[in-house]
Amino acid sequence: MPPFKDENILIIAPGSQTTLAQLGLPESFTPPTHRFPSRMFPAPDGKTYEPYKIQARKKAVAGDGDVDMDGTEGNADEEEEELLEYPDDGEGAIYPLKEGRIENMPAFLALLNHVFVTLSPVLHTPVLLIAQPAWTAKNHEDITQFIFEKFKTPALCIMDSALATSYAYGIANAAVIDVGFEKVDITAITDFQISARGCVPQSGGDGMTRRLTDLLKAKGFTREMAEQLKKSPICEILPPGTPLPGTEAATEEVVSNPAAAASTGATSSGPNVKISEAPRGPGPDTEVGEEDGEDDGEDKAVDDDGNLDIATIVTSGKTQEFLAKMEKEKEKKPRGRAGQLAKEAAEAAALARPVRLPNAKRPRAIFHYEEVQFDEPDAKRQKTPEPPAAPADQPMAEEPTAEASPEAPAEAPVEAPAEGDAEQIRDQRAAKKEEKRREREKENAIRGKRDIEVGIERFQAADGGYMDAIADTIYRTILSVDDVGKRQDAWEALVICGAGSQVKGFREALVTTLNSRYLVSPSSATMFMSELPSNLATPSGTGSMTPTGAFPTHHPPSASAVNPLLLAATTASNPALNPNMSVTSYNTTQAHSSHSQSPTNIKVANPPTYFPAWKSYEDVVFLGSQVAAKVIFVTDQGLSKGFLSRVEFNEEGPSAIHQVGLVY
Repeated sequence: MPPFKDENILIIAPGSQTTLAQLGLPESFTPPTHRFPSRMFPAPDGKTYEPYKIQARKKAVAGDGDVDMDGTEGNADEEEEELLEYPDDGEGAIYPLKEGRIENMPAFLALLNHVFVTLSPVLHTPVLLIAQPAWTAKNHEDITQFIFEKFKTPALCIMDSALATSYAYGIANAAVIDVGFEKVDITAITDFQISARGCVPQSGGDGMTRRLTDLLKAKGFTREMAEQLKKSPICEILPPGTPLPGTEAATEEVVSNPAAAASTGATSSGPNVKISEAPRGPGPDTEVGEEDGEDDGEDKAVDDDGNLDIATIVTSGKTQEFLAKMEKEKEKKPRGRAGQLAKEAAEAAALARPVRLPNAKRPRAIFHYEEVQFDEPDAKRQKTPEPPAAPADQPMAEEPTAEASPEAPAEAPVEAPAEGDAEQIRDQRAAKKEEKRREREKENAIRGKRDIEVGIERFQAADGGYMDAIADTIYRTILSVDDVGKRQDAWEALVICGAGSQVKGFREALVTTLNSRYLVSPSSATMFMSELPSNLATPSGTGSMTPTGAFPTHHPPSASAVNPLLLAATTASNPALNPNMSVTSYNTTQAHSSHSQSPTNIKVANPPTYFPAWKSYEDVVFLGSQVAAKVIFVTDQGLSKGFLSRVEFNEEGPSAIHQVGLVY
């Protein structure tokens, strides 16, 4: 098979709300070039699906003074129906994906076809499709058959979304937490293979939106308003145990400046200023203190009148330093009493300035809601005023003719259009009318902003056990990994991705919840062993709780005997120190040296920084799909069975997709 080119690779990553797509791999990987809404609409025939809403509307035949082909004016009263597309109208839309599952396979296949037709790839184009963890084996076979038969592609690879994310981060052992629209998928990966899965249904970004809608329903909040509030910077998820602002546990401060509290959220104008009871001065033990000339020994060269004592400067041996200091002092504030008063005035102004509290400590905040309203086109449409009719006794001005202006060239006679061009003319007129209609809709769209005050409800988007359910699923998923030695590696490489994780404070709150519930100190496993007598059976250093045999009674250990737990841990990390340990026993000890039940360290993996075009990693799964497409289709070229070729599909059928790809 000839090698594939970078510019011919097609990548499609379907999501519950948005489908990402791109044709070709750039030299430096970039965010997706196309975003399609993951929705379809029933066609007028009721059997197929269209990407946009189509409605029939009555139109006048040859109206507005149009001339028919026979040269006679049409009757404006005659009406017929025409089909119009409404790209911005989402009423009646069908979303094929529900919580990652394919609920409507015909509509989903129509969505793939719409993406393929829009990008218009060449014939020799391989396809990389990102699959959701909830897709079944039957779904993979149906999609494989459709792509090979409809798109005529030479190769197809179906890759799991969690594996694509691990490819983007370049981490072999990780726990991928994908916060989607209606669910949260947790996937444990070891050596770039899926080891365990978990899912939290009825959560994700939609769960937080529904929570905000319920909390603010009494204030008239709609779902759209709650969605915009969730994406705004004033919506924040506080770590567990953080008191909400405005409650008794959060603050006991008394509001001393109501105006500052209303505008900035501050409880006072600034720190409390203590009035000094010392005498005003100047001089020692006064408010002003000693003058600047008495503090520094070098200032003795300047008398009270500001004159320089040249002899003192020369004898000091620091002439150059003194001159440099004098140049700097020219730019400073005035000296003496005036300088001290100016300094005190600046400090008083700084203290009087209201202190702006952070969002997490403000009981109320202003939310800027942007709403879009469409007015009726007929209500705002203004026709061009017709010129007033001329009086009957006033003769009408004659139009200039060709004879009147000899410079104007004679126009050719208008010929009747041919029969073949009649349909083209009608199509052009319909296209112009549709374009004018869309322009009128854009002009009539009114975008307004409203300032809405929101209280502590903006901190409760993830309340009601939301974080606890995700943390519990993460723990159970990593605990299901068969390789015990790789569990701690997964805890130290948590990859939190997805659009729902972009809510302010989500990652910090999740990590805090995991630390408070499951984190175990590394020394907690052996902290009680020092209290046991040395002649009793103690757990071995392998991590298992099977006790080792007690020491023989005729050879009791001495006081200087080495702790067997420390000896086992040392020899496990340094096998050269124990020559009697075989390779097999060392591997077993190393594999079980970590805690299998609970983590001893929890870390969040940092995203890659060597892709300059990627500023936000909300769609990091698409970055991983580009990396995988480069490896599978260009570098490997099918040697490792990374994709299904057309020859294999013709020989074995759609079920051959289970033997290749990166899904299981």
